[in-house]
Amino acid sequence: MDRHAALTSSGTSFWLGDNVLPNPAPDESELFVERLVRLGLLRFEPMVEVILKGELDGRPSTTRTVQRRFLQATGLSHRAVMSIDRAQRALALLEAGVAIPDVIYELEFADQPHLTKSLQRLIGRTPARVAKEAWRHAPLTSRERTRSELMPK
Repeated sequence: MDRHAALTSSGTSFWLGDNVLPNPAPDESELFVERLVRLGLLRFEPMVEVILKGELDGRPSTTRTVQRRFLQATGLSHRAVMSIDRAQRALALLEAGVAIPDVIYELEFADQPHLTKSLQRLIGRTPARVAKEAWRHAPLTSRERTRSELMPK
């Protein structure tokens, strides 16, 4: 977490710690993850799933302990993960044609600048740009129909 390491690669494999690992093919990701677990390079933290599902009630851990374990396991704070999730849901709604004000209301953003800042930072596009790209082939508006009817044929 918060560290960078240069991975020495031979083209078909790379070094990770003291281990030489083959470059996984796209369809081998699950096997690759299993290998990382067996080598002790990756571990499962059950608290992450509990936190993401919101099932912390009745757990003996303190809030700080839970936050620390989540950060240690994921490399991200719980708040950061929730922000990413909300931005992904906003993106999906916008791509499905939901109006920007409805996305703001449904996902409880404070206002449009809040939604815009979130999408710009996490996805690299504004809500208006997402909506425009998703609906390039949408039916013409009345203004566009009028304009096209005035065009010489």
